[in-house]
Amino acid sequence: MWSDNIICDYNYVFDPQVYLKRFFAEGNKGNYLFLVDEAHNLAERARTMYSAKLYKEDFLAIKKLVKTGAPKLQKALQACNKILLDYKKDCETFQYHDNIDGFLFAAMRLAAELETFLHKHREWKERDAILEFYFEVRSFLEISEGLDGNYVIYSEHTEDGRFMLRLFCVDPSRCLQERLDKARSTIFFSATLLPIQYYKNLLSTQKDNYAVYAETVFEPSQKCLLIGTDVTSKYTRRGPLEYEKIANYILQSTKQKTGNYMVFCPSYKFLDEIYTRFVAGMPPDIECAAQTSGMKEEDRKEFLELFEEDRDHTFVAFCVMGGIFAEGIDLKEEQLIGAMIVGTGLPQVGNEREILKQFYDSRSGDGFNYAYRYPGMNKVLQAAGRVIRTANDVGIIELLDERFMQSDYRSLFPREWADYQICNLNNVADKLGEFWSDKN
Repeated sequence: MWSDNIICDYNYVFDPQVYLKRFFAEGNKGNYLFLVDEAHNLAERARTMYSAKLYKEDFLAIKKLVKTGAPKLQKALQACNKILLDYKKDCETFQYHDNIDGFLFAAMRLAAELETFLHKHREWKERDAILEFYFEVRSFLEISEGLDGNYVIYSEHTEDGRFMLRLFCVDPSRCLQERLDKARSTIFFSATLLPIQYYKNLLSTQKDNYAVYAETVFEPSQKCLLIGTDVTSKYTRRGPLEYEKIANYILQSTKQKTGNYMVFCPSYKFLDEIYTRFVAGMPPDIECAAQTSGMKEEDRKEFLELFEEDRDHTFVAFCVMGGIFAEGIDLKEEQLIGAMIVGTGLPQVGNEREILKQFYDSRSGDGFNYAYRYPGMNKVLQAAGRVIRTANDVGIIELLDERFMQSDYRSLFPREWADYQICNLNNVADKLGEFWSDKN
């Protein structure tokens, strides 16, 4: 309460479950200024914070844990499970719901019974699991109180075989605005808030917000930006030939100057395909490493330390676009001299993305951009931003996908990308050789 500045995760201001109630509870409004760093991440985070889900299987699991000594709780669990069973029978793979009032009423009675049970049975063997389930039910009910036209209610059979009912906050702007109203002012900032109107629409309901585009302090001569027009990560083109061409691009590019490079791929599967082919054809004076799924903190630290080693040969790190190494890391000067970005970063097609697409198609006709192109391009910009971090940095950025030549993508380029060059596998070595020779 005596602090002038508080540095924290988004959750402590925006998340309805964990926000700091001493500052932001109902009726509280203070002389606050919110400074939101890496604001490009807030929209997706907010969709998660203001959404809720329950799994049918969890009701049955909790029912087994209280099979003796809690008849009222068992009855309440069974009532919810029965409604979810009806939803499940009507759902082949995915289904929208216009009204779930019957389930919400049953869930309210269940929450009351869970609360009574937890109060009475403080020493129950599986109390922690029951308490966790109670929090999930309560969160679902709290989110349901704010349902409006910005939400979609749906159920689906998940890939792991469970049946899920979800309250999905497609447009989080209204929920975020309720938090922003607790402060006098908010400043969102990020190196990649493009296109700005997209973020304005998602982060606030106010129409008089204004934006400042900070011009880059770096010189155009510090970078070489190339667009490779003879490769792509399109699903229809994925195969041995395309993987081989991309691996050859990386080889030709990294041979032009000894140093550290990062290759950003659209997925772990794609990374494996490129990495395998690159390793098979690379000369002995190149060292490489690859990001793996589920890396622990120690693994991440060791991976980043590879860029700090003093070596006299080239090092190439293969990473996943949008992953832990694609943003928020500073590799300065000789620690990183190039990034090759494979593909346009489009999120994987799935029910959630298709819901977003349909929602914004109906609202503005801009569904594909909101669900796929804009989030994908943000990943590209973040990955490219790893290269030039200081006034002394010099490096190359390669966008390896023919789709970057489409006007829909080029219109999303930052102003400092106006000097891009077009290349192909036959001339990429010459273009990079010319760039590096000018730096000697």
